[in-house]
Amino acid sequence: MGDGEAETGPLATGWHGNKFLNPARDGCVLPILHLNGYKIANPTILARIPREELQRFFEGMGYKPYFVEGHEPAAVHQQLAGVLDSVVPEIKEIWADARGKGAAKRPAWPMIVFRTPKGWTCPAEIDGKKCEDYWRSHQVPMGDMDKLEHIKILEKWMKSYGPEELFDAEGRLQPELAELAPAGPRRMSANPHANGGLLLRDLKMPDFRGYAVAVPSPGATIAESTRVMGKFLRDVMKANLDSKNFRLFSPDENNSNRWQDVLEVTTRCFMAEIYPEDDHLSPDGRVMEVLSEHQCQGWLEGYLLTGRHGFFSCYEAFIHIIDSMFNQHAKWLKVSKHIPWRRPIASFNYLLSSHVWRQDHNGFSHQDPGFIDHVVNKKAEIIRVYLPPDANTLLSVTDHCLRSRNYVNVVVAGKQPAPQWLTMDQAVKHCTIGISIWEWASNDKGSEPDVVMACCGDVPTLETLAAVEMIRKHLPELKIRVVNVVNLMKLQPASEHPHGLSDREFDALFTKDRPIIFAFHGYPWLIHRLTYRRTNHDNLHVRGYKEEGTTTTPFDMCVLNDIDRFHLVEDVIDRLPQLGARGRLLQAGHP
Repeated sequence: MGDGEAETGPLATGWHGNKFLNPARDGCVLPILHLNGYKIANPTILARIPREELQRFFEGMGYKPYFVEGHEPAAVHQQLAGVLDSVVPEIKEIWADARGKGAAKRPAWPMIVFRTPKGWTCPAEIDGKKCEDYWRSHQVPMGDMDKLEHIKILEKWMKSYGPEELFDAEGRLQPELAELAPAGPRRMSANPHANGGLLLRDLKMPDFRGYAVAVPSPGATIAESTRVMGKFLRDVMKANLDSKNFRLFSPDENNSNRWQDVLEVTTRCFMAEIYPEDDHLSPDGRVMEVLSEHQCQGWLEGYLLTGRHGFFSCYEAFIHIIDSMFNQHAKWLKVSKHIPWRRPIASFNYLLSSHVWRQDHNGFSHQDPGFIDHVVNKKAEIIRVYLPPDANTLLSVTDHCLRSRNYVNVVVAGKQPAPQWLTMDQAVKHCTIGISIWEWASNDKGSEPDVVMACCGDVPTLETLAAVEMIRKHLPELKIRVVNVVNLMKLQPASEHPHGLSDREFDALFTKDRPIIFAFHGYPWLIHRLTYRRTNHDNLHVRGYKEEGTTTTPFDMCVLNDIDRFHLVEDVIDRLPQLGARGRLLQAGHP
């Protein structure tokens, strides 16, 4: 890694990864920090502190640093080879002590500080300006090829590498040099650990239906959806302990997001000092918790790329911390899917809980549902977004995500006690379709509705159903259709996303000309963005989060953002002028 990169927050945290690395069971990464002194235009911090301080820094991080330094290439290459000959046996000895002798103490893993000049072997000066061993070598040092002197400098520079010693007269690489390259799976691109699809094994999966919440009638049962999910994940973990290919990742929020039942079958991984009173900590744990979303993202990416499976749980508002890391993984998936020799890997699965509508004690700072807006920017072949309205739909979605390949699956679900709507059979059917009319909540069967009440997300679903109940009580003549969306990408046209509805299917659900009141978990403009080309878009009115929040009650949060049942009823009245005085009286609180 470069010394510029070493100034970033994620890498600063990354040095602490050794506190979770168990030599009795895990592999090892040999960090090589390349100190060349400069970033694009400035010196780097680690290159400008004394060697003694740098050594103490890495010893304090728990490493045994080795230094390779110099200016003369041949000497430095020999020096690096000698250090590698020392550290590789040292790593093997650490493994042998832990695996054969039962040494339980966290070792000081070796790492290498590799110091060379920036722009090594480029011209010392160009146009009288310092180039080698300076930031200028990071730029285009002689970009004006109309200058004859620049062409001569470039020619001299290229010839300094001795091409006549590397290639024969016909331009072929000398055979003795070609033989130095690794062959077969020793090649970097062909190494199975760099193509995790070659190593991927399916998870052993219990039947998620066995964890169903009993729902004798809609709303009759109260449950914590993610706690039910946690029980299922507990048994997924248990079934795969022997194969060691499943882990959970969370920035200190595993229990907060209701996955604590997993700790019945494993522990939190920890290789630093453990006290007797600590809660479920051990070197063998398969729950990875560290208060760094960057670290969790990077860990799970690497875990998936080497052929394993996992789930990342995070507070919804703080998943934005890894926006750019998500970008790169999604881009890598998009490109790699079109490379024939790359095998599919397990999907990257997010659970976003502790969400915007239930921040009863955290307040405005914890209220931001915008990660899904960011996600849907990526290629449709890669991303999936699910907002299950209750525990049984969450179980069905979770099972699907763990079985899927080469996707980024984003699941948004609440952890607080909430009404349950669907039986398991209904939930499976609903999730399979992704969007459907809830006939038990509607009264338009056999006819066109007067209004479509759509909802996506657990709290919007609750408020929509409460609004429908009020309308049916006070305006019983209205024909209402309730449409629930669990797979957000169903709203896009089929031409834009493989899960998208055709225009005919969309119109069959939402009609071509009736008002649609849509209560959405996130920012309302995302729904408009997904549906702007639909026939009935002009009649679509979306309620969602609009940056109004504080530390308050869950219902008041809905009121602040106009997504509560009363605002939804008013929206219906405003769009049905035929209600006349009766509608205005109901708006005024005089039904």
